[in-house]
Amino acid sequence: MFTFTGFVQLALVKKIYDLSKSTAGVITASRHKWSWAALAMGNTGGHTGSMRIPPGNGPHQVGCTDLMVGYTTEGTFLRLFYPCNTHEDSERPEWIPSQEYFNGLADFMKINRSISERIFNYLFGACKIPAFWNASFKPCGKCPVVVFSHGLGAFRTLYSAICCELASQGFIVAAVEHRDESASATFYFTENAEAEQQKEQASCKPPSVNPPHLNQQWMYHRPIKPGESEFPLRNKQVKQRADECIRALDLLIEINSGSPVENVLRTQFDFTTLENCMDLCKIAIMGHSFGGATVIEGLCKEGKFKCGVALDAWMFPIDEEIFPRVKQPIFFINSEKFQWVGNILRIKKLDSAFIPRKMITIRGTVHQSFPDFTFLTGNWLGKLLKLKGDINPNVAMDLCNKASLAFLQRHLSLERDFNQWDPLIDGKDDNLIQGTNITIPQSSI
Repeated sequence: MFTFTGFVQLALVKKIYDLSKSTAGVITASRHKWSWAALAMGNTGGHTGSMRIPPGNGPHQVGCTDLMVGYTTEGTFLRLFYPCNTHEDSERPEWIPSQEYFNGLADFMKINRSISERIFNYLFGACKIPAFWNASFKPCGKCPVVVFSHGLGAFRTLYSAICCELASQGFIVAAVEHRDESASATFYFTENAEAEQQKEQASCKPPSVNPPHLNQQWMYHRPIKPGESEFPLRNKQVKQRADECIRALDLLIEINSGSPVENVLRTQFDFTTLENCMDLCKIAIMGHSFGGATVIEGLCKEGKFKCGVALDAWMFPIDEEIFPRVKQPIFFINSEKFQWVGNILRIKKLDSAFIPRKMITIRGTVHQSFPDFTFLTGNWLGKLLKLKGDINPNVAMDLCNKASLAFLQRHLSLERDFNQWDPLIDGKDDNLIQGTNITIPQSSI
């Protein structure tokens, strides 16, 4: 239900929507069919409390923390979700971590920052993630690991519903924030002159005793330049994204071994409690859209990823020559409204008679049915801005999560009860389609 008070706010949102439609447009329809306006606008329950990101359904409470190791652009930056213990003063973190992320979304959608600031703060400023910030880790046996890659124009917090569900089921999830200029916003640090002098004076001391003073630097999405060919940029980005996912995995392996890590962000979470708590034989990679392409690239580059789940994968950025080198099982979960013939044909080039490759389509879904925005908008405005499809977003997300868990159990050899959802892998549900809803012309096969 639309809950804005007054026609002034409605007119302003409509104006922003019209502006974003006319200026941002749609990436070439044959390749990338979604409106940039659909990324971030909607009616949230942050003001009324009526709408929220759904919590995980598993047996564990969920904690989360941020980890940055290496403060430059070559470092690793991620949000970690994990099973946790809770106590009375546990806080839930804000969904949008800082104002700069709103600015990044505005730039990405080509909306004036001063206008968008008020709208975004009203819509999403009070929204919380259904996890406990820096809560202590809850030992629950050896946890399987998932590395998650966000889509174009997103960042590490926008898929919290999926990450929280996995963590509630006993996974440790590393949601990477990419620094390839595909995120709408991210940040890193540089040292100032005073820090260089202090480093020289304190060179004999451990870095944790005398950390350098750092300046925060923001990196925003880089749009395609006029006349620029898109594929070279996207191909370069997807390779960097895969490398960032692999570095995130390497960092988790270090933490699991008990090696100390210096978190630039100095959160209160004790990473030593994760020592020997991960099952490093049971690692998967997962991602949405551009993150789906990152899944394919990551599987090719790193054999420690035992399988991949690609949500509405955008296949354009990938060199097809890598397809034969991808040896792990892949599960493609598609929306009904995003896919097109060319994209499906590229997915089908990964078909194998020997390696499990599965695809399902969730009826009534749109491309934005996977990020959290779909839960934070009223039905009318959500459909107008293509944040919602015809299906209830909770039903769609439940199907996506259960099918993913069943696939992960099958290919990570988990001893759980996720196999109760095995039929979903083959599209056996009234809200699922086995394979794709896209008709492939015989001449294209």
